[in-house]
Amino acid sequence: MDNPVTPRAAGPGPRRRDRHGRGMRGPIAPPQVPLAASRAEGFADLVQDSVERLERRWPQLADIDFLVIGVPRLDGPREAWNDEAVPLGGTIPSQEGLRARVIVYRRPVEIRTKGRDERAALVHEIVVEQVAELLGLTPETVDPRYGED
Repeated sequence: MDNPVTPRAAGPGPRRRDRHGRGMRGPIAPPQVPLAASRAEGFADLVQDSVERLERRWPQLADIDFLVIGVPRLDGPREAWNDEAVPLGGTIPSQEGLRARVIVYRRPVEIRTKGRDERAALVHEIVVEQVAELLGLTPETVDPRYGED
């Protein structure tokens, strides 16, 4: 070994370029535009918009937690898979100091809708139905525009 090749000095941090030498890629869109939000964040915003719309008429909704869960879980002994439709939402009544909860399942809703407007309408319909169930009212009482296209 007359002329050994000395290895390049490693920099203090991770490599800053990809193997083609173009450098690291930046974000596709700035953080303030809707494209930068994930699908889950966008869906949670639809649920929040629906809740805010209903809270104007029903201030007691401030005592209910609204949750977005990806897919429904069926892990109780009385809950078994069947041939019926997959649930789009659900409720958990208040118990022993815990607040009541309304749950909207994101993936089943996304699969059933084509665009943002259609998804927003279905989310609102689900939230109205679940709130009506918790309050013991009809969906038309909770939102007079329920069922309108």
